[in-house]
Amino acid sequence: MSEIAKERPVYRNIHVTEIIKYRLPAAGIVSILHRVSGALMFLLMPLVIWMFDTSVSSEVSYDLFTSAFSVGLGFVPGWLLKLVVLALIWAYLHHFIAGLRHLWMDMYHTVSKEQGKSSAVVTLGLSVLLTVVLGAKLFGLY
Repeated sequence: MSEIAKERPVYRNIHVTEIIKYRLPAAGIVSILHRVSGALMFLLMPLVIWMFDTSVSSEVSYDLFTSAFSVGLGFVPGWLLKLVVLALIWAYLHHFIAGLRHLWMDMYHTVSKEQGKSSAVVTLGLSVLLTVVLGAKLFGLY
């Protein structure tokens, strides 16, 4: 009996030098960005609490809050504060949309490779599109 030996695939860890060449699928990118957005929201929680507190305390504190975005806050220029808030907007939107994606996959138990890719692309597209729209409002384009 002569059997032709099949070559078995070799699975190995990715070396640091191969990370640049590695192509992560869209679902993997969404998964990593979901974790990054959650960590970003957690780390920026003191800023969110400060923004909420100063915006609702009094009229004077609300004026301080709105002027921080145009003039700046101490040594932090206004444009940098806007960029941090834009990152926070993206983090919230991406985390929310990716969370809805996971809930939808859990509810219907229909996960295929094609469906995972298409829902990941929709998640990335929606989060970026909504971030651009809200960022345009934040920077005063409309």
